[in-house]
Amino acid sequence: MTEAGYPVLTALIFFPLVAALVLFFLRHDGLSRVFTLAASVVEVLLALPLLRSYKLGEAAFQFVENVPWMPDWGLSYHLGVDGISLFMVLLTILILPMCVLCSWTYIKFRAKEFHVCLLFMTSACIGVFCALDFILFYVFWEAMLVPMYLLIAVWGGPRRKYASLKFFLYTLAGSTLLLVAIIAFYKAGGTFDLTELMTRDYPFRFQFWAFLAMALAFAIKVPMFPFHTWLPAAHVEAPSAGSVILASVLIKMGAYGFLRFCMTLTPAAMVYFAPWMIALSIAGILYGGFISLGQSDVKKLIAYSSVAHMGFCTLGIFMFNLRGVEGALMVMLNHGIVTGAMFMMIGAIYERSHSREIADNMGLGKYLPAFIGFWGLFSLSSLGFPGLNSFVGEALVLIGTFGQSWFWGFLAIPGAMLGAAYMLRLLQKMTYGAPASPKGKGWSDLHVREWVYLAPLAILTIYIGLAPGLALKVIDPSVEKLLADMRTRATATSVTAEDQGPKAALAATLDMLLKSDGTNQ
Repeated sequence: MTEAGYPVLTALIFFPLVAALVLFFLRHDGLSRVFTLAASVVEVLLALPLLRSYKLGEAAFQFVENVPWMPDWGLSYHLGVDGISLFMVLLTILILPMCVLCSWTYIKFRAKEFHVCLLFMTSACIGVFCALDFILFYVFWEAMLVPMYLLIAVWGGPRRKYASLKFFLYTLAGSTLLLVAIIAFYKAGGTFDLTELMTRDYPFRFQFWAFLAMALAFAIKVPMFPFHTWLPAAHVEAPSAGSVILASVLIKMGAYGFLRFCMTLTPAAMVYFAPWMIALSIAGILYGGFISLGQSDVKKLIAYSSVAHMGFCTLGIFMFNLRGVEGALMVMLNHGIVTGAMFMMIGAIYERSHSREIADNMGLGKYLPAFIGFWGLFSLSSLGFPGLNSFVGEALVLIGTFGQSWFWGFLAIPGAMLGAAYMLRLLQKMTYGAPASPKGKGWSDLHVREWVYLAPLAILTIYIGLAPGLALKVIDPSVEKLLADMRTRATATSVTAEDQGPKAALAATLDMLLKSDGTNQ
């Protein structure tokens, strides 16, 4: 029992699985669509207690459920959310009915199996963000691989086998190292419970290797440069709903892992590796921006832009200050809203033009004014236009970066400029470009179903951009506690004689952090 009077998180995790089991007994594709949509609405209603009963100003985990699973092995069914994970849980739940709606006519065959994969994927993703037991987290982390693989391999584009296999192998390679790190923490701490592991101190040498193992798994998932190559292929070949889940939820798991596990369990190693991780983040920002400039495929352009946006996210995390980390969390949320909406719209226009090439989708402002209205809103948000949600996250990340180092800050600025360049180019061509053919005259503007899944995301885009205060009130207490604990534990980490090589670099970086304003407001 939790704050809401019933186990909210368990209900949110397992209700989609129950709905998926019921789907197996339905034979008609139309009925499976209606049933999945109804189940997704029920899932949204089940999440309302998270909004109603979440206590602002508290840094501790809320809605906690902790039941012994295998006590002799240190395993427990331990769930909870805080300001770091709450919005990702809510975003995952919000995206589910929209994925069903945007796939209503897009998926032509095996609709029942497709919706089973959607429900299973939702369950696994919520579990990742709620799990406070390392093994439980790993079970959910691995569970999402199968439905995502199937979404790409069965309902994807012409190169779906290549894209799905590449996604699976990349992610599985990182997950193997993550499992090694989990076992190492169990041997060192005697438990898999994250809240207990967070209270233990580990020598620097142990942290060094544990961080490398975990960081590789999380960097692949983000994906950070140069581990990003699976993402464009997966996005381009995945069906619309698959791309939405990838962009809105799945790639956020890597950034979440850095915050939840690396920062709490290996703080000294995280500080030691920070310059390298910052350099990779900026490389990803610049690389993603330059590659996006040269794309002719709309979906591939948005896919590469995700590499740049998530570069801003990891950049903020490794600044180790309040503005940087809260900016990273806002980037996670806002990128999920905006990029998810853009992938839905790409699917909608593909159903009309049967092409994702910019050249085949130009001049739409003349034929599809409502479509271009939404597209313009999300495009402006994606490039960081003031007053829209993406501006909030990127601005906070840049404030945190300049607060820590003017050098890193100036290197990140061209990435923001590149974002404006490729998004404005895309918006201009799709709105005002000369149509490749007059066939656009026969296309219908947005259907009621499309209005239903785009309007809520548009409202969130504007609301968070104009009034981000509520979101920051949820995020800040948990972030402040996370940073305070990290600084305390990083400075207290023991460095043995074997660690004298990295000791000087660690000491210099810690000295810089401690001399800066406590939270770098």
